[in-house]
Amino acid sequence: MKNQFITDSQGEKIAVILPIKEYKKIIEDLEDAEDVKLYDEAKALKGKNVSFNDYLKKRQSKK
Repeated sequence: MKNQFITDSQGEKIAVILPIKEYKKIIEDLEDAEDVKLYDEAKALKGKNVSFNDYLKKRQSKK
């Protein structure tokens, strides 16, 4: 793919133009990386683990 850039009046690159398909792939990859990061952080927590179903039940009972 040929990169396309938008430049300012001094010729400095200030933005890039991407095909929408490539943009969506980048966003998907970033979201996947964030999911992995959050999973790793949750796994590293010390303390009592609560199942998702138990969490939902507790949350519903507070309403």
